[in-house]
Amino acid sequence: MTTFTHAGDFDVIVAGAGPAGLAAAALCAEQGLKTAIVTGPLDPFEKRHDPRTIALMRPSVRLLEHLGLFAPLKDVSNPLRKLRLVDDTGSLFSAPSVTFDAHDAGWDAFGWNIPLQNLHPALAAKAQELGVEFIRDSALGVGAERRELARVKLASGGELSAPVVLAADGRNSRIRGSAGMLMMRHDYDQVALGCFFSHSADHGDMSTEYHKPQGPFTTVPMPGNRSSLVWMVTPEKARAITGLSPGQLARRIQLESHGDLGKVSDTTELKSFPMQTMVAHDFAKERIVLVGEAAHAVPPIGAQGLNMSLRDAALAAELVGDAFAFGEDWGAEKVMNDYDRIRRRDVFPRKIAIHVVNTAMLTGFLPYQLVRAGAITLAANVPMIRDIVMRQGLAPSDEHVPRIMREEDLAAD
Repeated sequence: MTTFTHAGDFDVIVAGAGPAGLAAAALCAEQGLKTAIVTGPLDPFEKRHDPRTIALMRPSVRLLEHLGLFAPLKDVSNPLRKLRLVDDTGSLFSAPSVTFDAHDAGWDAFGWNIPLQNLHPALAAKAQELGVEFIRDSALGVGAERRELARVKLASGGELSAPVVLAADGRNSRIRGSAGMLMMRHDYDQVALGCFFSHSADHGDMSTEYHKPQGPFTTVPMPGNRSSLVWMVTPEKARAITGLSPGQLARRIQLESHGDLGKVSDTTELKSFPMQTMVAHDFAKERIVLVGEAAHAVPPIGAQGLNMSLRDAALAAELVGDAFAFGEDWGAEKVMNDYDRIRRRDVFPRKIAIHVVNTAMLTGFLPYQLVRAGAITLAANVPMIRDIVMRQGLAPSDEHVPRIMREEDLAAD
């Protein structure tokens, strides 16, 4: 058997040092691939204030456990044992509240809510520990000729080459654009506001997603009597909310959550993020693999975004690592096709479901409202439907989950 060799600078180049890119780089390096990550302008090792937390579901938690990162992050994180949906739209077709309990599925928790400001540097430190070379530069794109190697052009004027490039450089990915890989995009008349806050009542390890006319208002539990907030509203309403004093904001959060968390206080500064749905026409092509928001972006409904991105990272590392282990070309067309096929089957149904739910909140179109209310009502009243939602929506089947993120590997680790 002939073993694939190449004259590139690295075996794998990752562009972008967000959580998905760092996870992909760490998992590639762990398998013996000479891996570089082009960080972009931000320092991935720096702990910066970020009001966002990430609700990582069971497969994503298993990825962190595989890398030995979950234990050190546990003290700043909180289990998600219950997930509640509350119809607060006031629409003609209203759905009953429904609570999903992890114990009903035989689990201790659906996942854990982890502050992004802690997760990010932890992944960077692990990638460095595993031998990933950090290139403090920005990737401007890739060359057009990629028959044997992909060449990444750097802002400094240099160039790096490898048999495969994992593009994890965000929604406006320069790697994706230079490779001619197109994106389908839908902009919503929404922004997401995020902050942390304290409250007098016990959250009971429950995240609550209140469906409101302008989008979800979601509280997610943190250690102690503290929670994070993701609130989707129109840009006009967002400007009014960000103009509130801390005391006024606390009062507003208390009202929007119907006092379910008691008295609200100690709000942090609000940050805002524009809302879009984006999905690539091709997830992998000609030695370029799209990972994370370079491949897809969805509104923060149902905690799908980063969980899908980490599945991207783990699958890219798995397919590349398997080809490498067998002496095959890990940037070959078969690897690209397998990645595209597997990720497409996972991402597209979730993207469509999120778009329908979000649109149903924003529109007065009765059929949309009826579909949303009907789906929630079924989940509330039919145990089999509720079980499907829990197991496929929150913990996808093994068909869509890379090996290190599957149930059976938790015991093996």
